[in-house]
Amino acid sequence: MSKVVKFGGSSLADAKQFMKVAEIIRADENRRYVVPSAPGKRFAKDTKVTDMLYACYDLAEQGGEYKEALKAIKERYQEIIDGLGLKLSLKEEFEVIDENFAKKAGRDYAASRGEYLNGIVLAAYLGFEFIDAADVIFFSDKDGTWDGEKTRQVLSRRLKGCKNAVIPGFYGSLPGGKIKTFSRGGSDITGSIVAQAAGVDVYENWTDVSGFLIADPRIIDNPRKIEVITYRELRELSYMGATVLHEDAIFPVRQEGIPINIRNTNAPDDEGTWIVGSTGQKSKYVITGIAGKKGFCSVSVEKDMMNSEIGFGRKVLSAFEEQGISFEHMPSGIDTLTVFVHQDEFIDKEQKVVAGIHRNVRPDTIEIESDLALIAVVGRGMKSTRGTAGRIFSALAHSNVNVKMIDQGSSELNIIIGVDNKDFETAIRAIYDIFVLTAI
Repeated sequence: MSKVVKFGGSSLADAKQFMKVAEIIRADENRRYVVPSAPGKRFAKDTKVTDMLYACYDLAEQGGEYKEALKAIKERYQEIIDGLGLKLSLKEEFEVIDENFAKKAGRDYAASRGEYLNGIVLAAYLGFEFIDAADVIFFSDKDGTWDGEKTRQVLSRRLKGCKNAVIPGFYGSLPGGKIKTFSRGGSDITGSIVAQAAGVDVYENWTDVSGFLIADPRIIDNPRKIEVITYRELRELSYMGATVLHEDAIFPVRQEGIPINIRNTNAPDDEGTWIVGSTGQKSKYVITGIAGKKGFCSVSVEKDMMNSEIGFGRKVLSAFEEQGISFEHMPSGIDTLTVFVHQDEFIDKEQKVVAGIHRNVRPDTIEIESDLALIAVVGRGMKSTRGTAGRIFSALAHSNVNVKMIDQGSSELNIIIGVDNKDFETAIRAIYDIFVLTAI
């Protein structure tokens, strides 16, 4: 069995954390390929190295004095190197970074240096080969998206003759060599890409929690851990705000049927959460997880005989498309159709969208409601359990939460509930209580 292991920023924040990571890797010889993030916060009010790099580069780009800021980043790495007792110098690397900052090489280049430097340090400490992600992970020049086919070919070939390696997360390169990054948290994606290219058996993603939790611990005190979750369930929860794993990280490994194991660097004996393509294991509870986001608007369009007008939905949505606005959900009735959109994207274009809807479909009325939240209740167990929606309604009514919308996917894997922003936390607690606490 071979494994790719990815470690987040909190797992590599300082020398002490590096030692924990090295102990984990050395404890299992199957952990062959390592993907590190940039150093995270060492304490609550600390600054992540990626944010330090962004701030430093912004000074350089504006023609300001950035040398002291760059020196502070260098000292951060030197502190790790000294703490590990390494005879390693990053002098040349920082000279190149300084030169490229002066040349205004771009914010993607600046941000990527956190992972790049951390990769060099970790490879030296482990005695592993260092592979620069810019040499093996590629983006398309046309639209800046990840070039999966080229990456897989080059990376697979590169890893074939390499027993152990460290490949920095978060970035790759465009044709011509310019650095391009994934979105924040993109080291998760790199780990998945490496796992796919190496054809490993398991992708371990190490962070600072012992797995995926049923609900946000900032809302629910000590929420229960999810033991096994499918890729589809994870996709739904990640999209709606659950943040343990980058939502795009599942695609490369999903294609290969490679399971992901979320583990805790600070509690390495904990089993964590397994993310799999499919499973015969039943959930301990009817639901697998709850996640949600605030900040939505609903645009409700009403017109008599709407259901008999061919192309009505397309015409309504085209008014949003014309303004560059994507929709989240679109529940409908016989004479009504409601479109949920992100409030911050919609609010400045509100009247243009309304005018477009009037032009396209001549509605009887249009009603707009703002400050709404959407909550996803996700679980493979809901399909075989009667009365799930009824229990949700009952729990919310008992907590005096008014439901603005409910939408169930055709797969019966998730139910989306719309509530007022002010009721968001209350609604999540009520749903958690009815499905989890009452099941204990």
